[in-house]
Amino acid sequence: MHRTSHSTEVAAPAGIVYGLIADAERWPLFFPPNVHVERLETDGTNERLRMWATANGQVRSWISHRVQDPATRRVEFCQSHPQAPVRTMRGTWAVEELPGGTTLLTLLHDFTVHGDRPQDTAWVERAVDTNSRAELAGLKQLAERWTRLDELVLSFEDTVRVDAPAEPVYEFLYRAADWPRLIPHVARLELTEDQPGVQVMTMDTLTADGAPHTTRSVRICFPHAGRIVYKQTATPALLEAHTGEWSVVFDGSGTTAVAQHTVVLREDAVQRVLGPGADLAQARRHVREALGRNSTATLELARRHAQSTLPAG
Repeated sequence: MHRTSHSTEVAAPAGIVYGLIADAERWPLFFPPNVHVERLETDGTNERLRMWATANGQVRSWISHRVQDPATRRVEFCQSHPQAPVRTMRGTWAVEELPGGTTLLTLLHDFTVHGDRPQDTAWVERAVDTNSRAELAGLKQLAERWTRLDELVLSFEDTVRVDAPAEPVYEFLYRAADWPRLIPHVARLELTEDQPGVQVMTMDTLTADGAPHTTRSVRICFPHAGRIVYKQTATPALLEAHTGEWSVVFDGSGTTAVAQHTVVLREDAVQRVLGPGADLAQARRHVREALGRNSTATLELARRHAQSTLPAG
């Protein structure tokens, strides 16, 4: 059994810190390594989660069983069927209130490795250490601005109605490697799919004034549910984090295609990007307009593609 411990002091109330730990579905927005979390079941105390995260540059997935205890502010977790070389992985989030209103956050891991080969053990130790440090740093940074989270976090969606089945709409969104020749604002896109349904892509897009910027994303595709969720692992200057989802739903008469976005604004970049005197309200409007314009344009092109596949007459 290998054991690790990581901790950090957070200048925020313990209840706020515990709340961020408990809200695992929002972890991709808070924690750099986390790509997507699906809550499979919960009774308010016990929950089962499907998680995707990066580890040493690879996208890994597992099922996590968690037990929340808000009275002691502890969350116990245990992975079931973890990916090799991990054999077992369990641990604890512990939130301790300190004098003066600050909080000590500790993350403990106990794990074993198949065969206990030194190179495999070192790989897991490096992944646990890197991700634990990134998660604690991300949570600390966010929790210490808890009084302004409503200003920093922005969620919105855009919808397009398509007079066609859902399948060709989903196909257009899934085949992102084809976007540079189909979508005017996409200048370049490199995509790999080493695991079925897990896409890693680098994309150059053009802003309204023609300036390019590069983003990197991990996309998790659910074709049977008509969903593609994603996390940007390299964001534009104005964003600390960006998660989103493409979804398509057929209702018998047509398809509703939706682009959802949730972002955390990078406060110290607002005036650098938007000019002296710019504030968070302007940044929210700018991001809403820019992301909404691009996602709506993509959905409109998906609509045209889907409707063009219908038989004439």
